[in-house]
Amino acid sequence: MINRIRDIRKSKEMTLAELAEACDPPTTAQTIGRLETGMRNLSLKWMERIGKALGVDPEMLVRSEENAQAQVVARLQASGPEAIARPRDAMVVTDLGGDGLLVVLAIEESVGEYRPGDQLWLRQIDPESAQQAINRDVLVPRPGGRFAFGRLIDRQGSLVGVLPPGSGEKQQVVDSPAWIAVAEMLVRKL
Repeated sequence: MINRIRDIRKSKEMTLAELAEACDPPTTAQTIGRLETGMRNLSLKWMERIGKALGVDPEMLVRSEENAQAQVVARLQASGPEAIARPRDAMVVTDLGGDGLLVVLAIEESVGEYRPGDQLWLRQIDPESAQQAINRDVLVPRPGGRFAFGRLIDRQGSLVGVLPPGSGEKQQVVDSPAWIAVAEMLVRKL
């Protein structure tokens, strides 16, 4: 197994010393360097400490030698595609940061901006934090195993208002949902 500590550290624009200081408890830049190069064994304990310091899941620090990480090689601007100076690892869905559970909504029919085959990755948040998700697409559980999906437009007390993405749809109101899942990434196969 090859570790990705250096790639992730550099993508977050951190030095060895900054990462060492961010570890809990702090360590030395030399130790981080040895872990990055494989001169020191990357134990589960080290993976947890470094993963927390980098703000990623510990599993993201290692990768299989057979599966190369997708690379960002160019960027699209108004003038057209342009090469970047140094390729870097692309973000994968599991790199999304946050504390809540990730859930996926599979899109089977065109609705609003969503197309059949799309997968919308959402992160669960506590309903008390709903204000931070106003005007974002959300999935909200309703009684009887049903869901409300659409733009979060209102939260008053225990009531959550969701405007579905289809045209002419009426607002759905959910009382005291167990959680709210906020859209974080759209995966669309071309």
